[in-house]
Amino acid sequence: MKNFKLFLFATIIGFTFASCSDDPDPIIQEVSPVIENLTNGIMNGKLEEDFTLDASVSYTLSGSFLIEDGVTLNIPAGTQINAVSNGVDIYIAVLKGGKINVNGTSSNPVIMASTNSNPGDWGGLTLCGKATTTAGVDASAEVGGFIYGGTEDADSSGIIKNLIIRGTGAAINADSEYNGVSFYAVGSGTVVENLAVIDGADDGVEFFGGTVSVTNLYLENNEDDAIDWTEGWNGTVTNSYVVNTKADFSTVVEADKENGNPKLTNLTAVSSVGGTALQFKKQSGATITGLSLLGYDDTIDMADNGPLSNVIIDGLAADPAKSYNALATVDIALFSWANAELTEVVDLSGTLNTTLTLDSSKKYRLSSSYIVEAGGKLIIPAGTKISARAGGVDVYLAVLVDGEIDIQGTESDPVVMSSTSAEPGDWGGLTICGKATTTSGANSTAEVGGFIYGGTTDNDSSGSIKNLVIRGTGAAINADSEYNGISLYAVGSGTTIENVAVINGADDGIEFFGGTVSVTNIYLENNEDDAVDWTEGWNGSVTNTYISHTIDNFSTAFEADKENGNPMFTNVTAISTTGGIALQFKKESGATITNLYLEGYDTNIDMANDGPLANVVIDGVAATTTDAYNTGTKVDVSTWSWINAEL
Repeated sequence: MKNFKLFLFATIIGFTFASCSDDPDPIIQEVSPVIENLTNGIMNGKLEEDFTLDASVSYTLSGSFLIEDGVTLNIPAGTQINAVSNGVDIYIAVLKGGKINVNGTSSNPVIMASTNSNPGDWGGLTLCGKATTTAGVDASAEVGGFIYGGTEDADSSGIIKNLIIRGTGAAINADSEYNGVSFYAVGSGTVVENLAVIDGADDGVEFFGGTVSVTNLYLENNEDDAIDWTEGWNGTVTNSYVVNTKADFSTVVEADKENGNPKLTNLTAVSSVGGTALQFKKQSGATITGLSLLGYDDTIDMADNGPLSNVIIDGLAADPAKSYNALATVDIALFSWANAELTEVVDLSGTLNTTLTLDSSKKYRLSSSYIVEAGGKLIIPAGTKISARAGGVDVYLAVLVDGEIDIQGTESDPVVMSSTSAEPGDWGGLTICGKATTTSGANSTAEVGGFIYGGTTDNDSSGSIKNLVIRGTGAAINADSEYNGISLYAVGSGTTIENVAVINGADDGIEFFGGTVSVTNIYLENNEDDAVDWTEGWNGSVTNTYISHTIDNFSTAFEADKENGNPMFTNVTAISTTGGIALQFKKESGATITNLYLEGYDTNIDMANDGPLANVVIDGVAATTTDAYNTGTKVDVSTWSWINAEL
């Protein structure tokens, strides 16, 4: 008993000292409220650790969102941030020393906007840097009182590419408003390419000192100035296009205070309502090359009678008497990506027992399981994209017995189901359960979801799948079971499956558990277990199979198991750059294969349990373990452009 008391005392003392340590407990780590909100799609508060948004989530900006010193916010292509229409309390600010990386693309820009994109709805985006400004070091911004300015002209506040901002310009007071994007002493290390600011109540962009430059800037109907600068900004804007179709805007360009001699290369501005084009206050100026103005009442306004020699246009001092109406120097087609608007994001979760038709103009997010029950029918039109949360086994789409799915993709507009990063194992894929025969018997229980499948209706129909691309599936249920890209449980021959691609799955590409369903045109790339797997006496057919292995340690191109339902394969091409096993047959399984082409595998035919080779008939002859099987005609997938579709 004495020894036990000493042990207990030592344990308590040790725990006390451990508890008083400055080091955080590695086990008990609380998630900050800001991070927790972000995982639920809410942006609000101070971000104090690096974070990457998820393009499959529609984010709501419900208050001020501050990116603190030393912290980076990454925003992937296609991300949408919906700002609550609540004026000055709604904005995103990158504080001095913080970074934002907006990684939009021309086909998938990042959008920050209020729902209706009305001018003044919210406060826009503010970046604060460490570059020089005539306001001095650690100056205080008129918006938010943020600190900015220093001596590091090469400072970086991150990357902004293909960003669309709408509905900004909330008024702080009678003299100050938020701009679409405010650059406070932002340094030249910051990359800004392809930026659009539309329908702002104040300026489109404003530079407060700093050295940052912008390439490809589109500014439409900003009610104050399209481009504004002050405090000695001396960066460059290359390729800017300004549109004014609403009366009473201020200017295309407003420059103020000291002249840092910034450069504008290729500026085209078009007005249908007159107004002033370029206004220079006090001693400000610029060097402008490639100026095209159309429809403005005044081209040059030296508001405080500053020297015209400070404004050099195409090599000459500015002349207010000139129209500067040269042909457009910037092609508006350069900004076709800027037409994108907020797209409604619809969550798919729960169960469906009626008929639902998705809308390809909307974005769909598979956030958990979505189960089409008996009597339910899910119709997915061409071009629909369903983004699956990378939630492992909790995220999947399942069609139960007597439910239906109708995927109506086309070769030019396939349906895509994928996680954002399309990494193997991100989500659970598509499972369909039917009433056809299976050697496991009627009313069997599937290893995924515990779904019931199997019966005696071999011509049963679970619907139609045409032109579908699935990426990033194969979440592991346990050490022995995983979700496949597509799992077909006793699916009947009345089901149509044509043009299907399964790419980057952590388990099988497609697996048949009994049933009679057939498939035409299937493309399987880098699925880590088996590309095509079947068991329980499946006896359908597959016409045109193309399998590609460029990763190590996959299992097989084909794996067949248990009883031999003698499925038929016509035109099979499987190519490996990393060796491995091509066709593996377990127990009594087999198949009839016509026109087989194998390349790059270490083992072409593997009878894993010494089953009869006579069960595997290739081009009319029983299989051998020595044949190279490299004389067949390859399946030509050069015209299968649909397989390249992504989110």
